[in-house]
Amino acid sequence: MIRAYRPADLDAVYDICVRTADAGGDARGLYSSDKLMGDIFAVPYVTLEPEHAHVLDDGTGAAVGYVLGTADTSRFARRYRDEWLPATAGRYPHPAEPPVTGEDFMLWLHEHPERMVVPELADFPAHLHIDLLPEWQGKGWGRGLIGAFLAGLRAAGVPRVHLGMAVANVSARSFYDRLGFTEIPVPDATGVIYLGRSTAA
Repeated sequence: MIRAYRPADLDAVYDICVRTADAGGDARGLYSSDKLMGDIFAVPYVTLEPEHAHVLDDGTGAAVGYVLGTADTSRFARRYRDEWLPATAGRYPHPAEPPVTGEDFMLWLHEHPERMVVPELADFPAHLHIDLLPEWQGKGWGRGLIGAFLAGLRAAGVPRVHLGMAVANVSARSFYDRLGFTEIPVPDATGVIYLGRSTAA
């Protein structure tokens, strides 16, 4: 079943994130900490904006997928800098400048939340991340999670939403296409495609 996120889901959110963070594949062992992906792409959202986080519950209370995000990307980027960076201070080293390794690049993303604010996406103020463990994919749960997230945005008066996805994640692209997301041209994007849609049902 799909339900609201609760704090007891935090460890599961970290786990789901890292197990789907390598262009949809398992990223465990790729970085110095398996929590790094969660600390950039999942946990700040459930911490700062839990009202827009929903999980797929396997029926025993355990989360096996989630959708999370923000209703206002610009505001979220500011809160990430003002609240999330201090909360995670000392957890990771500073990356090389410019980044050299894959971990450097991820740490650079962590330390530069303003990267989320892309001028071409201004008409799509909300954004989301969705991940499900492999055995729960392809069964309609992703559509249900997106539906729950869009309903929350509509209730908050948010007209449109965007997401960024790795170009390599071909299966995810077909999923988003089926849900009515279309590409938003962002000329300087490298290795990432941006998609958007209305929050209308």
